[in-house]
Amino acid sequence: MTQAPDQTGSIAPADAAKNLQGNGQAQDSAQKRVHESAQDGAHERADAQVHGHAMTQSVAAVPAMAWLDWVLLTGLSILWGGSFLFGKMALGSFPPFTIVAGRVGLASLTLAVILRLMGKALPRGWALWRALYGMGLLNNAIPFSLIIWGQTQLGAGLASIINAMTPLFTVVVAHGLTRDEKLNTGKMIGVSLGIIGVAVLVNPDSKDGHPLALMSCLGAAISYGFASVWGRRFRQMAITPIQTAFGQVTASASMMIPLALWLDHPWLLEQPTHAAIVSLLVLGICCTGFAYILFFQVLARAGATAASLVTFMIPPSAIAMGVLVLGESLDTAQLIGTGLIGAGLAAVDGRPARWLSGRFKGAD
Repeated sequence: MTQAPDQTGSIAPADAAKNLQGNGQAQDSAQKRVHESAQDGAHERADAQVHGHAMTQSVAAVPAMAWLDWVLLTGLSILWGGSFLFGKMALGSFPPFTIVAGRVGLASLTLAVILRLMGKALPRGWALWRALYGMGLLNNAIPFSLIIWGQTQLGAGLASIINAMTPLFTVVVAHGLTRDEKLNTGKMIGVSLGIIGVAVLVNPDSKDGHPLALMSCLGAAISYGFASVWGRRFRQMAITPIQTAFGQVTASASMMIPLALWLDHPWLLEQPTHAAIVSLLVLGICCTGFAYILFFQVLARAGATAASLVTFMIPPSAIAMGVLVLGESLDTAQLIGTGLIGAGLAAVDGRPARWLSGRFKGAD
């Protein structure tokens, strides 16, 4: 980062002094703009690194992505979309809290091994762990529990569609709790379209019209929105993204394992099926632990804006896997609601509108 030059206070003739003063002020002004721009970029990257699922970055343009970037991004969407499939399959033998405890516990162990291999230290300090516990609660324990409970009634595809509301709730939460992320016209249109889409999905005549389950998945999206704002505090902390990921899943594991032991009594459960065991292992190790690593790879190679495209790619991945593996399908009302939520995401993101605007200007 460029630093401002020292002011030496050298004595010069009057005219020279004026010139030096003017040049110094110009340099200071230019450097201040560079510094502020660098800070904004760093903050944006920090937000993206912390939030994972809760990414909501919207920048002027997506940089050109190499084919490997697209492969990694597609792989990430499959892993995160697959979390809805494997969660649904694990429900065949395990109760919700046990699944969540197993998911975050396995993810914690996976990331601990990766941290060890990378030669990085574990997070330390009460202030840091207090922040990590808040993040683990809002970004893992609460939303994972609400989603998996909702999936006792909902298919993998529909649950992922509701979860796609996360960026819309994030802008609402950020508007109320921050000073620098306020709603604009595009965001208000996007939130309105998303709410209408959810209203269409909560259709008692729909084959999957379970209002409480839909509201549970919606609550998860709201929790992710609060996690996005909570995560802003990591900007000022000396912690790497992989340490943040490890810390938050470890914190959530320390909350969810005792809760699962207390409420689910997993030692009294019937022998789980092999499919359920494999699903839980994949959910924790691959769809959570390795997914964070892949996310950071995409972020490092292509940037926060390109990485945020995964928000649009998760529902198609989850829907496709639900159709192919579980034989799920969406009815007409669900397709309409999905379209409205997708339109809301596009309005909040802003890139489709900018692309269309550029095309029309180019045509002129």
